[in-house]
Amino acid sequence: MTAANGKRKIRYAVVGLGWFAQEAALPSFAHAENSELVALVSDDPTKNEELSKKYGIEHTYSYEEYEDCLASGEVDAVYIALPNHLHCDYTVRAANQAIHVLCEKPMAVTEQECEAMIKAANDNNVKLMIAYRLHLEEANLQAVEILRSKQIGEPRIFNSVFTQQVEEGNIRLRDVTGGGTLYDIGIYCINAARYLFQDEPIEVFAVAANNGEQRFSEVEEMASVILRFPNERLATFTCSFGGASVSTYQIVGTQGDLRVNPAYPWQGEIKHYLTINGETQERTFEDHDQLAAEFTYFSDCILQDKDPEPSGTEGLIDVSIIQALYQSIETGKPVQIQTRDAYGGKLRHQRPTSAQTIERPPSDEKPDLIHAAAPSGE
Repeated sequence: MTAANGKRKIRYAVVGLGWFAQEAALPSFAHAENSELVALVSDDPTKNEELSKKYGIEHTYSYEEYEDCLASGEVDAVYIALPNHLHCDYTVRAANQAIHVLCEKPMAVTEQECEAMIKAANDNNVKLMIAYRLHLEEANLQAVEILRSKQIGEPRIFNSVFTQQVEEGNIRLRDVTGGGTLYDIGIYCINAARYLFQDEPIEVFAVAANNGEQRFSEVEEMASVILRFPNERLATFTCSFGGASVSTYQIVGTQGDLRVNPAYPWQGEIKHYLTINGETQERTFEDHDQLAAEFTYFSDCILQDKDPEPSGTEGLIDVSIIQALYQSIETGKPVQIQTRDAYGGKLRHQRPTSAQTIERPPSDEKPDLIHAAAPSGE
């Protein structure tokens, strides 16, 4: 498919039509000029029918028909918004059909699954990107630049709180589907600590707590984490499915600190509070369509034959850290990790910088959700 300006558009199938796909992803194609939504994959016929009408999409498939979608010749890439435990299977199958993959985070549930996804992409010469939308978002990338420029001196401490209420019955509360606070929201805190410190943790420790409510019978209500980084820097965070909606982080350096609040939202304003020598400056970053930025970036990587920065390796490192954290919860002891050596550490191809910033206008659309409910606090 080509755009009006004669340039090629990357044609996407969205696989999985839960609340985030419906509310954030589908409307964002309107602002992704090099990307086109051409197919939907869901086992819910009502979703397929109503959403295909709404967005003028000709091709819809059930999960059983996924291979037909991949082999149709109508699709260049898939955006996988399925439950975590399905990410590996659907990514590998797409790669084996030479279809590029943009996969939601967490990349998968285990390191072995992540490695299988990376191998399938490499073997079939397709692009694999993990959907770290904040790697393209101005406020978080400006935080990276503030630290890189030593405005707050030497960064020593990262601390974050990310909490929300998740109602009983939500898939994120199920163990078998790869649910749990660390996989779902803790991953944002882990990833932020890594891109802000520009390094990989070498030791982790975590504890979990549970108030005994029925909704937390399979996964922890909350977890608190300590990550030790090289040069004796510490990152700490608490994430919870049973608290009010809070999303913030603070980095403390030897000469100042930066607080970002809210830190991880997919829509709305983000604020910086930068304090140096007792003087605080506030900066507001306007709302932008983060999913449109993501599709635009990934499509450009395909069209220009560039490797996406939030790569499979980026996703693999976060999953390896999460697995080590659950090991620490089980044993009650710190766990040494070797992500720096095993996956290249600082020597990986790149980390996010402000050069990756992509801004697209915010979506005006507030879609009515079909057979889906947004979790509280989102």
